Amino acid sequence: MLNRYKINILSTQANKGLDIQLKQGLYILATMNLYEEIQQFLIESEQRANRPLLTILGPTGSGKTALSIKLAKVFNGEIISADSRQIYKHMDIGTDKIPEMKQEGITHHLLDIADPKDEFTLSDYKRMATKAINEIHTRRKLPILCGGTGLYINTIIENYQLPQIPPQVELRQKLAQYYEENGAEALHKLLEECDPETAAKIHPNNVRYVVRALEINMVSGQTKRDLKGDRLFNVFSIGIDWPREELYERINRRVDDQIARGLLNEVKSLLLRGYNEKIPSMSSLGYLELVEYIKGGCSLEAATEMIKQNTRNYAKRQMTWFRRYKDVYWIPGQELENMLNLDLKNSINN
Repeated sequence: MLNRYKINILSTQANKGLDIQLKQGLYILATMNLYEEIQQFLIESEQRANRPLLTILGPTGSGKTALSIKLAKVFNGEIISADSRQIYKHMDIGTDKIPEMKQEGITHHLLDIADPKDEFTLSDYKRMATKAINEIHTRRKLPILCGGTGLYINTIIENYQLPQIPPQVELRQKLAQYYEENGAEALHKLLEECDPETAAKIHPNNVRYVVRALEINMVSGQTKRDLKGDRLFNVFSIGIDWPREELYERINRRVDDQIARGLLNEVKSLLLRGYNEKIPSMSSLGYLELVEYIKGGCSLEAATEMIKQNTRNYAKRQMTWFRRYKDVYWIPGQELENMLNLDLKNSINN
């Protein structure tokens, strides 16, 4: 039955007699344990006629992308992005979007699908992600949902029944005025008061998403908790857990690398294309801070430090939220790095 996933690991029976070298033994065992858990999950999904969905979640900078590629190669998978910023074209360095040359031949979905000025709703994401997952199943491959946008992940896992509420022009104008007068944090607090679950998953700077969530709540009186449907997929979730200080160091290094790779020029290019700081996509981490520098509001060093601080704060909120998830297979970050560098088949054969 599992041949449909073309699992490229040795059988459990063969693994029992392995003479594992001491140096790599613990990492081999940890990797084998993860693979066997996924294998058992796929067996049970097949037996119950449930459509499987592998989910990789964790804070920004934790190593989700690298793990997703590793597992896609082992289990014949395709990857669906669950990142609310990687959907945008022309926004590559700041969103840490994986370039095609580093995708190792693995098909990726929901990258570069929207223009930065376009409105892209949660309903749009659910429709496109569900379609991609179903098409992956028809190709008899394993869909892997990977990202750090909790709202996107929950929408797919819980099959939220999103209300079809058209834009409320007058209400949006009032909320926009409130935002202009009081700022993003104050607007976000309004959402916290009426729908704390959704507020926990939306960054305060993502004003468009905050406004849309308020719009849905004010018009329908419903929160996301009220809108869960029957699950469409059998889900196996993998989370990546770093000690806070180590994660923060990874984030700091990543921001320095983004600056070195030309993030400032990317932001300048977006501005030249007519995308200003008032559109929601440009409120993304790394972009808003550099726009402030370009406008003369601060030094480049100060903008860089602000990106680091804001990203660390975002990662903290992500982990607070993801720790509420049930039935997550958590991988320690240090263990993950060794697993990614491990050639399990060659290590076993040697």
